[in-house]
Amino acid sequence: MQFTKTIISVICFFAFTNLQAQDNKTQLASLNIIDTTIKAVQDTTAKKVAADTTIKTKDTGNILKHDPNKATRRSALIPGWGQAYNREYWKIPIVAGALAVPAVLFVYNNKWYKETRDAYSIVINGETDRYNEIDPKLINPETGLPIDAPSLQYYRNEFRRSRDYSVLFFIVAWGLNVVDATVFGHLKDFDVSDDLSINLKPNFNPETKTLGLAFTFKKPQQKTLPAF
Repeated sequence: MQFTKTIISVICFFAFTNLQAQDNKTQLASLNIIDTTIKAVQDTTAKKVAADTTIKTKDTGNILKHDPNKATRRSALIPGWGQAYNREYWKIPIVAGALAVPAVLFVYNNKWYKETRDAYSIVINGETDRYNEIDPKLINPETGLPIDAPSLQYYRNEFRRSRDYSVLFFIVAWGLNVVDATVFGHLKDFDVSDDLSINLKPNFNPETKTLGLAFTFKKPQQKTLPAF
């Protein structure tokens, strides 16, 4: 009888130990599954973040920040090119017109300066055999002779003065074209939207039990333009 009880006790002990071992294996297996899942999720998240970073880096590489110095250089080389870089295309005809007017005046005044200069030289030196070289507009229709030397001298000086002024106006217009491209190139970095007000928020401090206002200034956004 005692032997039978001992055998039964031993059998129960081994059965309990086996059940306990099975339970431990199940717990370890479940922990391994959880760890594997967590690692897989972490690896997937890391890969996704890396991919997003790569995409953003590539996208950022294709977009260039607006450079005011580039607008200045382009406008100095070719009038209107800086305005085109600033995407202010409507200014290009204005720049072209501002430079075309003094250029046309220079050609006109320079032509008549030479005509009156040569006519004055012919008349003042009495070279009657060269009267046919004088422009017909400088010939007196009543006498068929060139107009008098003082008048030719006066016209010569006026055309020369107007020619020099046209050169000055051309240089000023070119300079204004560069200044305009530079100034508006810098203004591209400023926020010109309607939302320019200061944000006010009430701020309560529980320690001091005081109520205040928090001022928030909107920072200007950096604008980017595609590269030409």
